[in-house]
Amino acid sequence: MSAEDTKTVDEREREGTTARADQAPATAWHALGIEEVIEHLDVDPDAGLTTEEAARRFDEHGPNEIGGDEGTPWWQTLADQFRNPLIYILIIAAAVTFLLGDYVDTGAIVAVLVLNATIGFLQERRAEASVQALMSLVSPTAEVLRDGEEVEIESHEVVPGDIVVLGSGERVPADLRLLSTTDLQLDESLLTGESIPVEKHPEPLDEDLPLVERRNMAYDGSAIASGRAVGVVVATGERTELGHIAEEMRETEDMRSPLQERMDSFAHIIGVVILVAVVITVLLGLALGESFTDMLSVAAALAVAAIPEGLPVVLTVALALGVRRMADRNAI
Repeated sequence: MSAEDTKTVDEREREGTTARADQAPATAWHALGIEEVIEHLDVDPDAGLTTEEAARRFDEHGPNEIGGDEGTPWWQTLADQFRNPLIYILIIAAAVTFLLGDYVDTGAIVAVLVLNATIGFLQERRAEASVQALMSLVSPTAEVLRDGEEVEIESHEVVPGDIVVLGSGERVPADLRLLSTTDLQLDESLLTGESIPVEKHPEPLDEDLPLVERRNMAYDGSAIASGRAVGVVVATGERTELGHIAEEMRETEDMRSPLQERMDSFAHIIGVVILVAVVITVLLGLALGESFTDMLSVAAALAVAAIPEGLPVVLTVALALGVRRMADRNAI
């Protein structure tokens, strides 16, 4: 397990990995006793929050939602596949060969462009779909105590300090510190990768325990495999562990591997070299009395021959296979 996995909620909040700095203070909730938790969150465990106090905390902390990003439009993802100097040159070469009537060469170039764009597009859309699927796992409703009564509210209305009642088959609507449990077992595979349900209890634990061993916590997105429980909300929205994972996934989408960075640099260099070679070839040909049309044909042939048009495809396939192998070994 990595060092990042063993960080407490406090450490992550102190590092500023969440979107809202005005949420509840960083606290190792699993290390506190029930009375301390209740006092810290200023809530009556038997009556819950009042309607007025819940509204005030909603204004303070915002809705219990993970991100507001609807994702990159499909057309933008598709357009991104053509933002590469080598691709630009291939497009120009395809246009030139088409105008000169070299339809076989045009078809071959277009086939390479389409294959590269298709593979890249599918891989990026699959990665984005993973983020959206993660966000969709948040429970749509929650049973909470408000004004001394158990009521059902929309999950985005849940606020820190809410007393939440959980039953078998439900999903946890936010990060909770458990107050009482009855034969409770949670499926936390979404967070920990562990497929076996975990037995939970409300007793305080050692502060240094990693997330996977915090048996008195119920995290956003986890499913109740069996039993019942009552817990108090300690984190909502982007400050939940699920929100932290979603944020890391969004950041990962924007990151490029060292291999991709080197390929981009190589593409720029070879693109400039090819353009210079094409210009020199055309100018020399014209100086020697060759026709402009013939020199365009020669320039297109030179550009296509010099470009490693299979490189983008090979790179994309190699990265895709690498991701697939990591997923098969549960590395990601």
